[in-house]
Amino acid sequence: MLHAVIMAGGSGTRFWPASRQVKPKQLLKMGGQRTMLQTTFDRLQGLISSEHVLVATNQQLSEAVAIQLPNLPLEHIIGEPFKRDTAPCIGVAASLVHAADADGIMVVMPSDHVIEPRSEFHRAIRAGAKLVDDDPTRIVTFGIRPSYPAESFGYIQRGDAIASDPGTSTFKVDRFREKPDRKTAEEYVEQGSFYWNSGIFLWKAKTILEALAKFEPEMHSHIENIARDIGTVNFQKNFAEHFEKIKGKSIDFAVMERHENVVVIEAPFSWDDVGSWQAIARLIAPDERGNAVDGPFLSIDSTNNIIRSEPDHLIVTIGMNDTIVVHTPDATLVAPKSEEERVREAVKQLTELGHQQYL
Repeated sequence: MLHAVIMAGGSGTRFWPASRQVKPKQLLKMGGQRTMLQTTFDRLQGLISSEHVLVATNQQLSEAVAIQLPNLPLEHIIGEPFKRDTAPCIGVAASLVHAADADGIMVVMPSDHVIEPRSEFHRAIRAGAKLVDDDPTRIVTFGIRPSYPAESFGYIQRGDAIASDPGTSTFKVDRFREKPDRKTAEEYVEQGSFYWNSGIFLWKAKTILEALAKFEPEMHSHIENIARDIGTVNFQKNFAEHFEKIKGKSIDFAVMERHENVVVIEAPFSWDDVGSWQAIARLIAPDERGNAVDGPFLSIDSTNNIIRSEPDHLIVTIGMNDTIVVHTPDATLVAPKSEEERVREAVKQLTELGHQQYL
């Protein structure tokens, strides 16, 4: 049976000041009527029942997740007591899936991507599930054909093609590459054998647990101890005790870059990781002056700006170009588009200065 795990524990610091610790990016509406998390959950309709969906987040956000996803059983929200990166998160989720369905296949996905159309996403996931059914030791990932030499994504280098569903291009993974510099990214795009790493994975729950046991035995030992109390009154206490002891590591470093049987499906769907404020211009059609606007706005001789405000707060720009303006009730960001990566720097300095009320 097919299960889904939605990872929704990120902090979204590049989307400050709209994204905060108590309401990060995945819980916000980004150019649509539904939040990023709700849209991810909606995308599974017709593919996986809500009874077979888990959402992994942090304890602080568990209640907010429950409010946003009323059709998700409360016990399907994994509130992590400590931040330990994606490998431990996936390990615990795999244990829960395996306890419910010893032969279960799980697709793991971030909560803050935009993917269209839904039908092609479903087709790709079903193709991946068939590949795993054919060879249960397989790990499947989904690659995005790069449209420009991005320096902010990891890359997957494909190897030989393998047989898969008609209309689906599938390859052995030659190797994973970390985020490159500009020159290297240009080389990757020119070669044509590289994909962006989408961060979407599919495998048997049993297979990923075996991989963690092989490559990360100490981490796996703690996950095993957590799994022993699944379904008992001691689960939450045991979860906190052993999860705290785990050394955090991403699933890419823990398993993906080390496993001997990884394949990549070239994604037939469009994909956007909504990684920074400039993504708003891809989600909201800009006006005739190139301004992407979410909220009340008056433009006077202003072009190519990103504008986001509250419904009751007007933003007026005069002679401003290529600028990001984000207004919230207690903080406002104004920055050139070219400096948007430094939003994280603002969050870091606010943290160091002890201004928790703005985080």
